[in-house]
Amino acid sequence: MTMMTTPPLDQEDDEMLVPHSEFADGPQPMEVVQPEAASTAENQQVEDPPMSKFTWTIENFSRLSVKKHYSEIFFVGGYKWRVLIFPKGNNVDHLSMYLDVADSTSLPYGWSRHAQFSLSVVNQIHLKYSVKKETQHQFNARESDWGFTSFMPLSDLYDPTRGYLVNDTCMVEAEVAVRRVVDYWSYDSKKETGYVGLKNQGATCYMNSLLQTLYHIPYFRKAVYHMPTTENDMPLWSIPLALQSLFYKLQYSDNSVATKELTKSFGWDTYDSFMQHDVQELNRVLCEKLEDKMKGTVVEGTIQQLFEGHHMNYIECINVDYKSSRKESFYDLQLDVKGCQDVYASFDKYVEVERLEGDNKYHAEQYGLQEAKKGVLFIDFPPVLQLQLKRFEYDFMRDAMVKINDRYEFPLQLDLDRDDGKYLSPDADRSVRNLYMLHSVLVHSGGVHGGHYYAFIRPTLTDQWYKFDDERVTKEDVKRALEEQYGGEEELPQANPGFNNTPFKFTKYSNAYMLVYIRESDKDKIICNVDEKDIAEHLRIRLKKEQEEKEHKKKEKAEAHLYTIIKVARDGDLAEQIGRDIYFDLVDHDKVRSFRIQKQLPFTAFKEEVAKECGIPVQFQRFWLWAKRQNHTYRPNRPLTAQEEAQTVGQLREVSNKAHNAELKLFLEVELASDLRLLPPPDKTKEDILLFFKFYDPDKEELRFVGRLFVKALGRPFEILAKLNELAGFPPNEQLELFEEIKFEPSVMCEHIDVKFTFRSCQLEDGDIICYQKNPYLSDIRYRYQDIPTFLEYVNNRQVVHFRLLEKPKEDDFSLELSKIFTYDDVVDRVAHHLGLDDPSKIRLTSHNCYSQQPKPQPIKYRGVDHLSDMLVHYNQTSDILYYEVLDIPLPELQGLKTLKVVFHHATKDEVVIHSIRLPKNSTVGDVINNLKTKVELSHPNAELRLIEVFYHKIYKIFPHNEKIENINDQYWTLRAEEIPEEEKNIGPHNRLIHVYHFMKDANQNQMIQNFGEPFFLVIREDETLSDVKVRIQKKLQVPDEEYSKWKFAFCSHGRPEYLQDTDIISTRFQRRDVYGAWEQYLGLEHADTAPKRSYTVNQNRHTYEKPVKIYN
Repeated sequence: MTMMTTPPLDQEDDEMLVPHSEFADGPQPMEVVQPEAASTAENQQVEDPPMSKFTWTIENFSRLSVKKHYSEIFFVGGYKWRVLIFPKGNNVDHLSMYLDVADSTSLPYGWSRHAQFSLSVVNQIHLKYSVKKETQHQFNARESDWGFTSFMPLSDLYDPTRGYLVNDTCMVEAEVAVRRVVDYWSYDSKKETGYVGLKNQGATCYMNSLLQTLYHIPYFRKAVYHMPTTENDMPLWSIPLALQSLFYKLQYSDNSVATKELTKSFGWDTYDSFMQHDVQELNRVLCEKLEDKMKGTVVEGTIQQLFEGHHMNYIECINVDYKSSRKESFYDLQLDVKGCQDVYASFDKYVEVERLEGDNKYHAEQYGLQEAKKGVLFIDFPPVLQLQLKRFEYDFMRDAMVKINDRYEFPLQLDLDRDDGKYLSPDADRSVRNLYMLHSVLVHSGGVHGGHYYAFIRPTLTDQWYKFDDERVTKEDVKRALEEQYGGEEELPQANPGFNNTPFKFTKYSNAYMLVYIRESDKDKIICNVDEKDIAEHLRIRLKKEQEEKEHKKKEKAEAHLYTIIKVARDGDLAEQIGRDIYFDLVDHDKVRSFRIQKQLPFTAFKEEVAKECGIPVQFQRFWLWAKRQNHTYRPNRPLTAQEEAQTVGQLREVSNKAHNAELKLFLEVELASDLRLLPPPDKTKEDILLFFKFYDPDKEELRFVGRLFVKALGRPFEILAKLNELAGFPPNEQLELFEEIKFEPSVMCEHIDVKFTFRSCQLEDGDIICYQKNPYLSDIRYRYQDIPTFLEYVNNRQVVHFRLLEKPKEDDFSLELSKIFTYDDVVDRVAHHLGLDDPSKIRLTSHNCYSQQPKPQPIKYRGVDHLSDMLVHYNQTSDILYYEVLDIPLPELQGLKTLKVVFHHATKDEVVIHSIRLPKNSTVGDVINNLKTKVELSHPNAELRLIEVFYHKIYKIFPHNEKIENINDQYWTLRAEEIPEEEKNIGPHNRLIHVYHFMKDANQNQMIQNFGEPFFLVIREDETLSDVKVRIQKKLQVPDEEYSKWKFAFCSHGRPEYLQDTDIISTRFQRRDVYGAWEQYLGLEHADTAPKRSYTVNQNRHTYEKPVKIYN
């Protein structure tokens, strides 16, 4: 980890940089998009950061029963810190570890502090194998802890042979450096630098750095502007137009520019924007797409002219006159970083001659196998040379991608004609001077699983560099752009120089990832002038109109405090929405007519505006204020008084709106005569109640708004039944049932109204809602929802659930409309019925994880939840997805069983088969073996089987036949079944059963032993030499003589090999009896792992959280 003068705010691991939460599989940012501290004068950091190292020794580690465990408090930079761990993982199978602000709850409002830190688990056997991860974070009240949810696998941590737990003690170290917080938000990039940045959509900094680089190649920008587009094109569907629009805004805007139009033109959805991709891959795909779009236009061939070079691959025989060569083009060059100190060393390696000899001779036409030289030489280099530095490589020993953070230098001026043109082929045009000037440095800051990208660019090739970090652009000097991006290690100045302190070193994980050079002789052509005349008129008009609309919205926003939004609901809105968009209350105010009115305007002037807009003269208008009731319903409360209407709009809003937002909600009462003439509003006294009416039709399962009426408080509902029949379109004497809709949160309350009581005694008031229907009890017909309360209950709880087959978790299979209050049995009954399954108990359901968008790891137990709503909740989010399986036996029966995956190794055939053994939980290992015997082919009928536990290519346990299977875990350990060889059944008193493992040494891990392959047992006799044992092992493994001759044999104890001679007596090296830990003493077979790698490794040359870049349009 590198402690830098100005820290890159990045992210070391995708899974790591999250404040700890109780849901580890939630969305975890791929990058930290906080600003890096600029080196401009006003933001210079003027003091070395206080730093400290804290060691935490945790005893009885495996016995910790708490989910979270805090260290004691330590101080750095005057602040209190502590380390937080989840010993069994924060809902993951990894140790989770975070740095925590110890006193966050007592700090003043708005506190913030920035720290660069590393967390380590110390390897107490081999210190160099300690696990260390580093990052930095701006701590605040919302994110008071930060770190690594998946710090290291629990299987590694708890493995007693690994060295992380010794005597059940774990040692954790934290190195913390506190930095001064810089002012970020007040910075104006355009004002300070003349350039603007690009907004980050989530994880698009990799794209932003590339787009800025391409934009600042003016010849490329001019070509993009000259791509034919029309005024009918839409940026969302046209990559050329979207790129033109983006470049225009970068050139003429005063603020940072959004990239959503461009990514949408790529055909990307939001998911793509939150996936971090590879810059090189995006560069190639984008250029290929533009090259294709430029065909047949005035700018055809621009991509090739700028970026295309050619090299020659050749093979030349040494002893005969034969040479083969092939010309190939390239748009960029991939240069090795590992083992190279600078760009020149990489080019040397690129053209390095390989000798084809021995088993690797070249088959030349007519000459047969010949010794030859193979290499690459360059025919020509392009005007714009793009160098991709191979910072990410696949490590075959670790079977994983790693980032190369080694120091790697690159010059300001690159001479590719050096040493008499040693990189050039004989066909190269030597009259072209291949002297290049550095134009751009693209930087990756972070680790192999994620991080942050930004770019250093000098747009006009002067001495002034600029850093383009998403929205922020800053002036930088050449040291920041070059030397500080070389990588390697950096040493922090000692806090107490007079003492013999160990230097505090950090690996610099911010380093150059891509370089762009421009040939000096092409400089004037490439760095050309680009102005408005290069931009199509329709594009200028379109973009200026967009800019004007943006300015208008900006002005509206700036003047918002001078205006009030008045939302006016009318009878027509209620009729349109009730029964379609809403069922409860009266109206969705976001869907009614709104007016933007100056606060100083008299309300009477607003009424004139309504008269003009709605055609309702002022004398026919009466406005009601809405009120939110204690039961969370929202109803018209009272009409405005004459005094209130004499006030200004602003004064009225303040009176009516306790929430102090900018809106005023009103109901406009307009009275109509039977012939639809407008009538003045009737006088309203305290005895008059305004009621709203909804009608329910159980046959159609339909609810609709039918009108409103004024009633007298002392009147009775039966007096208005004829009018209600008229509103519903029924004869006057139709029998009706009335219900009052009271509330719907958290549950529906809809009570029957006795028509003989007065409205007042029924506690009805202005704004109340009466729902009514034909009397449902007079009819013999039975409906699904017979009356209004049951229908409203249904509406409130109905839930459309999308069911997916568990083995196809991305595909919706079918949907069912269910109720949130359905019981477990109700839900599986409906699913079984839909699938045509007779036995619902064979349905097993699994809930959806809203954060990972995957099924939860554990299925729902039989009747393990009460209601459908419980199945759909994931922490504080609600899903509408459930996964299902159809089991071969009922779920209650299955839950009483234990399923184990057992790998069976055939005794005589080279055959391995995985079997699922399902038995009652109280079964024994002997039962597993008996069950397995019925499924596998044995070498002879009386063969005996054993079950062993294999972990990391070592045998840890032979299971006794009487051991219960309930506690056997096959998730991390492999359960292997095999026949017991005859020689092992009757081991004599002088014979010994030993473990035999395959191993090799990891060159990248200081020759540390790495086990691989299948371990096995071997009986050795008392006086048997290695030479004798080798014969038996070769026969057992059937290894060819030529390969077997290269194998080495060693006695290995706790990871240390002692190599054996053919004459050594093997039995003298091994203990006489079985003890715990016997797996750590074994006969080691050292040889190369020639077994085929897992099929997915071919795709591992990309970051874990990437998928291939695709541009679809």
